[in-house]
Amino acid sequence: PARAKIQTSYLRRLTLRSIDIHAHSHPQCFLRAVNSGQDWHGLTGDSDEADVDPKEEWTPDQRITDMDSLGVDVQVVSTTANFYQYHRDVATGLAIAKECNDEVHQMTMDYPDRFKGFATLPMQDSKTAISELDRAMSQLGLVGAMIDDSVNGKTYDEPEFLPFWKAAEQMGALIFIHQGSPTVVEARIDEYHLPNTIGNLADRTITFASFVFGGVMDKCPDLKICLAHGGGYSCFGIGRMDRGWQVRSEARANIQQLPSAYLSKFYYDCLTHSEPALRMLIDSVGVERVVLGTDWPFDMGIDWPVSWVQGLTSLTQVEKDAILWQNLELLLGI
Repeated sequence: PARAKIQTSYLRRLTLRSIDIHAHSHPQCFLRAVNSGQDWHGLTGDSDEADVDPKEEWTPDQRITDMDSLGVDVQVVSTTANFYQYHRDVATGLAIAKECNDEVHQMTMDYPDRFKGFATLPMQDSKTAISELDRAMSQLGLVGAMIDDSVNGKTYDEPEFLPFWKAAEQMGALIFIHQGSPTVVEARIDEYHLPNTIGNLADRTITFASFVFGGVMDKCPDLKICLAHGGGYSCFGIGRMDRGWQVRSEARANIQQLPSAYLSKFYYDCLTHSEPALRMLIDSVGVERVVLGTDWPFDMGIDWPVSWVQGLTSLTQVEKDAILWQNLELLLGI
């Protein structure tokens, strides 16, 4: 059996064809606690976090069976965004992050050919977030972290976050930015699922702008940021950002070149649900900056992600292979 397992692992490496950067996991440590009637760092069975998709309670073996049916070889697992918990005190936020990260680490140890992991971080305190990111990468072998678009209303151009960006850059961490809740849209309309379908994209565009106009990408030129959901409306709206930089001095306060020059400094997942939008993303940022993202296991994900990408007629096979596995294989050292 051991020899067969090694041979299967070897063959999988030879035939690796898809790596998913955007795949979530509900912490089983939380579910075990609340299902037994206990609270978990102040969260209980009545908390919003306890409302889960049935797939979120699956074992890793069940998860892998579903991955196989989708044609996904490797998932980069991230704890569900509900567990950012940035509004909590730092000690509680750190305790939550550590348990979540230890659980993701165990998945990567039990199934090293199928899972890599993103950390959850207590971003309400940069020093603590740096320490946990260092532990996650140096001790747990995780490849980076998934964080929200903002921290208690603060965007990432705020000076307090610069030490974190410097540290993430030095560690070589990939930072995957994915909204929590609520989104900016909910202040105006909280109906029709628009906080997700529109709000997520609006949040990502604001995040792109804060990194660019705030000068973060100039101060940290080797920082690796991946924007979920195709970077939102960043590519579509970049012409207007460029025009603002040309005509308004405040838009040029921190950067010496057009905002469009920064598009290719980020990574983006392919989760656009639109072939023309994905084609525009590739043409705007370069195919080497676009990776597979499925939003597993949620209903806003792609039903058959690998088949969807393979069936896009406007993409060459070289572009499809780059998106499906080659870019992430290189980026994450898989």
